Amino acid sequence: MEHSVYHSLKQECEQKKVTLVAVSKTKPAAAIQELYELGQRDFGENYVQELVQKQQELPAAIHWHFIGHLQSNKVKMIAPFVHLIHAVDSFKLLQEIAKQATKNERTIDVLLQLHVADEETKFGMDENELMHCLEQYSAQRKELEQVRIRGLMGMASFTEDMVQVRAELHRIRNAFVQMKQTFFTGREYFDTCSMGMSGDYQAAIEEGSTMVRIGSMLFGSRR
Repeated sequence: MEHSVYHSLKQECEQKKVTLVAVSKTKPAAAIQELYELGQRDFGENYVQELVQKQQELPAAIHWHFIGHLQSNKVKMIAPFVHLIHAVDSFKLLQEIAKQATKNERTIDVLLQLHVADEETKFGMDENELMHCLEQYSAQRKELEQVRIRGLMGMASFTEDMVQVRAELHRIRNAFVQMKQTFFTGREYFDTCSMGMSGDYQAAIEEGSTMVRIGSMLFGSRR
């Protein structure tokens, strides 16, 4: 790991008041520990079993972000400790997170996932599904008090066409603003627009991201 890259990236994010999540999926605990000792506290994982194992091995002060597609039947495995679930893509999943949060006597923070990219493989809701999910949430907010929607998460297409990338990032930010105005006016906790990865994080910050998810820049290519 190139320490100078991390320090430069961390400084850039701090200056722009953006949270840096180090995406550590498939990386060994030793690599995470190394970055932890440099001051990094937010780490993102995609696979439930891998996250559970790492959480047991690594310092308790780490903020674990689950950034992959989450199946309802696996929520209970991360509910006791997860800091933020990034990719809530259905009202059913929101209900399950609230159920497991209640069992663990804690509030779990989440982001709703908006799908804007070309790739069919990416999960998430379109704008209409997102608004329908929020309408359901608003109607049952009292029953879902143990889950707190902090904002929105999205990914731009994996392409070198930065005009397209910026248009998709702008679309995510617009949806975030619309969500806040329609459903979360006056709620200070609704503050997170998570978008931007190693290839497009600078564009994402310029388009209004408050949280970036960086993997290969910090850890190198995945196995």
